[in-house]
Amino acid sequence: MTKTPDDKQKRYKLQLLWPVRPYPGIRLIYAVLCVALIWTILHIAVGKTVIPSPWQTAVNLAALLPEISRHLAVSLLRILAALLIATVTGTAIGLWIGLSHKADRLITPIVYLLYPLPKIAFLPILLILFGLGNAPKIILIVIIIIFQMIIAARDGVHEIPPPLFHSVLSLGLGRWPLYRHLILPAVTPKMLTALRISIGVSISVLFFAESFATTGGIGYFIMNSWLMVNYVDMFSGIVALGLLGLLLFSLVDWLEHRICRWVKAGGLNNTVGDSSR
Repeated sequence: MTKTPDDKQKRYKLQLLWPVRPYPGIRLIYAVLCVALIWTILHIAVGKTVIPSPWQTAVNLAALLPEISRHLAVSLLRILAALLIATVTGTAIGLWIGLSHKADRLITPIVYLLYPLPKIAFLPILLILFGLGNAPKIILIVIIIIFQMIIAARDGVHEIPPPLFHSVLSLGLGRWPLYRHLILPAVTPKMLTALRISIGVSISVLFFAESFATTGGIGYFIMNSWLMVNYVDMFSGIVALGLLGLLLFSLVDWLEHRICRWVKAGGLNNTVGDSSR
């Protein structure tokens, strides 16, 4: 049976409605049930208090919510500050490298040399230089994730076809319209992808950084609970950390839907086209 253009258009509209919101309720429930099932199996298989049940952890998390919320707020402040600094600075450097062949030749080898280094080993030095407050933890996250931002922005500029540059320049547009109508729309999807990766890296690095010389943050709460052999509190902190990551990833998905709608629509259009063949 041959499908009419109206049928294809209706299917496209239906598929366009599904992903407009990050983490719809049904998908979130599905993810929670899958994690809870695996967690319950491990709890039963181990048969020790080292892995408490999901229900016991959820009840304990609700009881500790005021205390854990304070630690989460501290960690969230550090992560957001680091992401903001790394994104703005990394994007600016990446655009400069991508648009300047001379800068690309001079800066890219330095980026390639420094990127693979295990910069987390610099935490003791940062603690000595900047004290025991938020600064060393934020700086550590920045120097780890900024290289992803630089490379993503540079590659986004390099992937713009030269004819597009020539077409825009032939219209007599200035520097700001060039950025607004061509460069930033081309680079933004890559930057959001790099931001997603950076969120996961930031949370992991912050957990490590908050394990040393601090009395605040969800990483400190988890490690302190482990030292006190309070595994229920420890898993409550781990769940809270996972919820923090879910919140940040959902925020990035929302931003992508708001400012990069052509990416979603283009992907759905290709999907509908493939399914109609």
